[in-house]
Amino acid sequence: QVQLVESGGGLVQTGGSLRLSCVVSGRTLSSSVVGWFRQPADREREFVAVIDRPFGRTEYIESVKGRFTISRENAKASVYLTMNNLKPEDTAVYYCAAGTQFKTTAAEFDYWGQGTQVTVSS
Repeated sequence: QVQLVESGGGLVQTGGSLRLSCVVSGRTLSSSVVGWFRQPADREREFVAVIDRPFGRTEYIESVKGRFTISRENAKASVYLTMNNLKPEDTAVYYCAAGTQFKTTAAEFDYWGQGTQVTVSS
């Protein structure tokens, strides 16, 4: 059974940083495309970043480019989202998801974690 577990969320002030982690079990991470999505309160879930395999090609939503970095460490079955210069509009529940296609739409991902809350205070 494939499981994804996120951690690293929390409360941070504007301009601060957080690093989210996603540990993947039940599936070889090196064979997976992994994405991060977020869902602000009362809004639709949106794509944030995705990382391909095997060479780590990445893509980001425009609003986080230059501030967020997605990375993977296959030996630890982990994918990270390093978030710098956080803004109040980044406040959301962040989810990691695994699939086999390098896409940015949620429907393309087969497995999801339970989410971790990120709150950025102004």
